[in-house]
Amino acid sequence: MPDIRGGLIDIHTHAISPDLAAPGPGRWPTVERTAEDRAVILLDGRVYREIDDRCWSAERRLSDMDAEGVGAQVVSPIPVTLAYDRSADGAAALAMQQNDFLADLCAAAPERLFALGAVPLQDVPRAVAELRRCVVDLGFPGVEIGTVVGDRELADPALDPFFEAAAELRALVLVHPVDQVLSPRIRALGVGFGLGMPSETGIAAAGLLVGPVRRPGACVCLAHGGGTLPGILPRLDRGSAMFRPGGIRPSERAREMWCDSLTYDSASLALAVTRFGADHVLLGTDYPFDAREMPPGAVLAECDDATRAAIGRDNAIAVLAAVRHSLGVTR
Repeated sequence: MPDIRGGLIDIHTHAISPDLAAPGPGRWPTVERTAEDRAVILLDGRVYREIDDRCWSAERRLSDMDAEGVGAQVVSPIPVTLAYDRSADGAAALAMQQNDFLADLCAAAPERLFALGAVPLQDVPRAVAELRRCVVDLGFPGVEIGTVVGDRELADPALDPFFEAAAELRALVLVHPVDQVLSPRIRALGVGFGLGMPSETGIAAAGLLVGPVRRPGACVCLAHGGGTLPGILPRLDRGSAMFRPGGIRPSERAREMWCDSLTYDSASLALAVTRFGADHVLLGTDYPFDAREMPPGAVLAECDDATRAAIGRDNAIAVLAAVRHSLGVTR
């Protein structure tokens, strides 16, 4: 494991190339610069989000990290760029483009910046191939995926080869909701961020927990403190007892999953620790966007010293080391 300097390890941050180009005709996310340090993400020719050079400048990131006590960041794609609703050919090309950019970004500070890549999950064999490229060739600790792949849930057996490959590699799989798949009802209420995205995570995770036990060893990490899952686990347990008696309770299986700490609330973090275990929670902030936790690790203030150390740094070191060990890398 690289000798990461002291400080927090933030596993939930985002980055994007300022030159991201469409892989072909159609409704692809692209990036257009508006100034040297500013750009916009376009979707279907419309502005989706304004961004700045914190999304692509290693120097800017490292400066912020130094100022905020962060020893290392794990960077991942902005979820809208996963493009599961687009053609597999284009999504595969876009994923490769993004992963090459993330590799270059991390190469600027290889002991402080790590990456989770993108994979075209609508085409499972290609997703497995790109996962392997990310981990084996590019040195990433894992990948980021969405909560649903078109009309296919993460619990769909068709995705098992992807999760099996992730388990083999001990890769970290960050499950992150994509705002483009939220229901019109959620959008109309104006609660997409507050309710829609955590609900998407809760639904995807619930599906993984109530179906047949598969994918042993996959390091699946749920963004945003596990979304709604921690709060609904007792009800999932009761439902399983009523309709699928004799199986392992979802709350027991949940302890095989991970989540990040991005809850904005100490009581919600405490519930996540109870559900997943203090050794299965990783610090996440959503840097560099408006939703980010500031200062990093603020939600850990009411934790005891051991829990604060585990979530803030130690658990991430174990996760990052596991994938390197699976490849036979000892440093």
